[in-house]
Amino acid sequence: MEYDEKLARFRQVHLNPFNKQQHEQGAGEEAPGITSQARLPELPPGEPEFRCPERVMDLGLSEDHFARPVGLFLASDVQQLRQAIQECKQVILDLPEHSEKQKDAVVRLIHLRLKLQELKDPNEDEPNIRVLLEHRFYKEKSKSVKQTCDKCNTVIWGLIQTWYTCTGCYYRCHSKCLNLISKPCVRSKVSHQAEYELNICPEAGLDSQDYRCAECRAPISLRGVPSEARQCDYTGQYYCSHCHWNDLAVIPARVVHNWDFEPRKVSRGSMRYLALMMSRPVLRLREINPLLFNYVEELVEIRKLRQDILLMKPYFITCREAMAARLLLQLQDRQHFVENDEMYSVQDLLDTHTGRLGCSLAETHTLFAKHIKLDCERCQAKGFVCELCREGDVLFPFDSHTSVCADCSAVFHRDCYYDNSTTCPRCARLTLRKQSLFREPGPDLDA
Repeated sequence: MEYDEKLARFRQVHLNPFNKQQHEQGAGEEAPGITSQARLPELPPGEPEFRCPERVMDLGLSEDHFARPVGLFLASDVQQLRQAIQECKQVILDLPEHSEKQKDAVVRLIHLRLKLQELKDPNEDEPNIRVLLEHRFYKEKSKSVKQTCDKCNTVIWGLIQTWYTCTGCYYRCHSKCLNLISKPCVRSKVSHQAEYELNICPEAGLDSQDYRCAECRAPISLRGVPSEARQCDYTGQYYCSHCHWNDLAVIPARVVHNWDFEPRKVSRGSMRYLALMMSRPVLRLREINPLLFNYVEELVEIRKLRQDILLMKPYFITCREAMAARLLLQLQDRQHFVENDEMYSVQDLLDTHTGRLGCSLAETHTLFAKHIKLDCERCQAKGFVCELCREGDVLFPFDSHTSVCADCSAVFHRDCYYDNSTTCPRCARLTLRKQSLFREPGPDLDA
């Protein structure tokens, strides 16, 4: 009888709003079969308020199912609900099996999961993605960032408008402008045609464009009627105001020919293309402009450091300690530095001009040399002794005072090597040995 009184008290306090029969009853009316004394019995102190073996699911508006079972806190957002669910699971495992407290915790776990399902964003795990003209657009969730639509050239009001961003070229537009896009994704051009225009502003004139925008083919004129013609310093072509926003970018042709890093006005498409190509090593300076090394001292220093790193690479790929320490990952942002010493990116040249690349590459060079010459005994054992003078310390091919034979990779003191008319003794011995092996046997004099 005592349990029925407690259950009646619980049902009266936690009124179910979906039970129309209870709502239609008056405030002073009592449920049938429940007296005033049975409805409000006195509970002894320390007794739990809810013990229902049938596990009645309370769908009322009261958030009583968030009452802290053991160690739980009131949760309202997704992250807190997930943490509360994990804590509730642990509480269920810690409580005795088939106990009333464990059953109460199970009911609260069910309510927490239902609440999480209501609050969880349906697009969180699987965002709304649309593919159009090789663009891969995804729906933006940010509401406070002010952006400009690349199609209609107006402000995107994130609080009331839906907008998309291309994951490849970062093209932004309203959802209403999505189907009006006529420009393909620039990343596809970067993937298929990764090369620069190396002629400085190759202007051909408006007549070669039929007095139309080079991108959207809208009528343009230098007088601004019907639309102002704006020249892109990278392509040399003219664009309308919708395709050319006077964005500034460093021009690769001016860098490799004039060592000029002043930003100039480019179109939107050129700006995105140059931004995606910024870190791609596609410039072979020795072929494009070999005289640049005679006038830019920083490039000579960078080339020497890169050559030394290539000479250090065989030590690292054969050393277990170096592979475990992943020393070559120091250059993971410039992977081409451990592959060759000829290819450069525009970012490399820009960092060389500002001095950042020289400092960082010198630190990496010092770290590599320290491992080979001081820290690792295996790498130290791979050093050389000058076979011309047989004096001095152990030599390494990346030392500044050494010379390396191009044929056999032997290492000598630079002074010793050039004093012997650049003759490598190891190559000479190998040549004599080959001649002796292939020499025909002479007549037997003893006979």
